[in-house]
Amino acid sequence: MSTWVGNGAPEEAAITEFGPQRAALADTYVGEDAVLTYARAQSARTGIPAIGPSGGAALRLLAAALDAKAVVEVGTGTGVSGVYLLRGMRADGVLTTVDAEPVRQQYAREAYRAAGFTGNRVRCIPGRAREVLPRLADGQYDLVFCDGDPADSPFHLTEALRLLRPGGVVCFEGVFQEGRLAEPELDDPQTRAVRDLVADIRESDVLLPALLPVSDGLLCAVKR
Repeated sequence: MSTWVGNGAPEEAAITEFGPQRAALADTYVGEDAVLTYARAQSARTGIPAIGPSGGAALRLLAAALDAKAVVEVGTGTGVSGVYLLRGMRADGVLTTVDAEPVRQQYAREAYRAAGFTGNRVRCIPGRAREVLPRLADGQYDLVFCDGDPADSPFHLTEALRLLRPGGVVCFEGVFQEGRLAEPELDDPQTRAVRDLVADIRESDVLLPALLPVSDGLLCAVKR
């Protein structure tokens, strides 16, 4: 497996030096309503990470561009990312969201209901992604969003490639690792796993990638 270390090359350094002012502008550009504000407050109160507003807006955009009818989410959280995805998906689309902690999915269900989505729009599956994803059908999904344990990223990528239709998109949240990705002296297992993920996606023959400087880094790739 190859390793990407953020070695200071201009094109790699620039994307991790987006800057707080530009990041704040991206986060406030779209704005969040009362539903997302509440879901984000639940996230902060419980210590459950949530994608930032700019990252959420990017997910909504991708779901809309794909006219997504079937989306898989790894890591339900308190429903922040799920609301963004649902708002981009077509009116009859179904979000399948997986989380090992059922209580988190209860928070998320509250957010989905508050946003006006009926129960048939969301399929909440409690359990570890390693147990749940293999049960999902091959090639039937338009988008797979991964916000789980970085150490499981290779498994998530393998499953995403199986689950996605040609032209579908896989997204990984948090790849900047709060700046750790670009620090070559940091070689802890989590950072190493994310570096390997970034390199593997960039070098894949079946994926067309882009690393977006939104939230804490959103790595997206189209399955050819």
